[in-house]
Amino acid sequence: MADIKSLDDLKSAVGSAPAAVEAAPRQPVRDKLGRSYATGKRKDAVARVWVKPGSGKVVVNGKDMATYFARPVLQMILKQPFQVANVEGQFDVYATVAGGGLSGQAGAVKHGISKALQLYEPSLRPALKAAGFLTRDSRVVERKKYGKPKARRSFQFSKR
Repeated sequence: MADIKSLDDLKSAVGSAPAAVEAAPRQPVRDKLGRSYATGKRKDAVARVWVKPGSGKVVVNGKDMATYFARPVLQMILKQPFQVANVEGQFDVYATVAGGGLSGQAGAVKHGISKALQLYEPSLRPALKAAGFLTRDSRVVERKKYGKPKARRSFQFSKR
């Protein structure tokens, strides 16, 4: 080994190392059928979502979106990722969802659609990320503790 006594000697011995390593650009992730797959979660609901180019048809558990999510608010939640990414009517969605209630399931499908869209087309990631659609909403119902009627509710205090 060379006799290194100063920082300049060390730099010359190491050579010119790259100052900052740039991350490789994201590549699209698609299966052999041209689909992207992602899992979305919200509360106790878990959704498996496949996204592929198409006419904008959304199928959830074998039913049309309007049939499965009858409330307009839930349908609006499912359309949000497409509106933010500016790709309304360009992708077909097939989703299977289980667990939780309808509201949690709608949130899980929305999360899955967002993740699958950014896997299919990485250029959509900044818009979806800025809207907060790629982050799992981790709020869940707190468990019931023993000795209490509910998670935190205590029995009514009585002095006598």
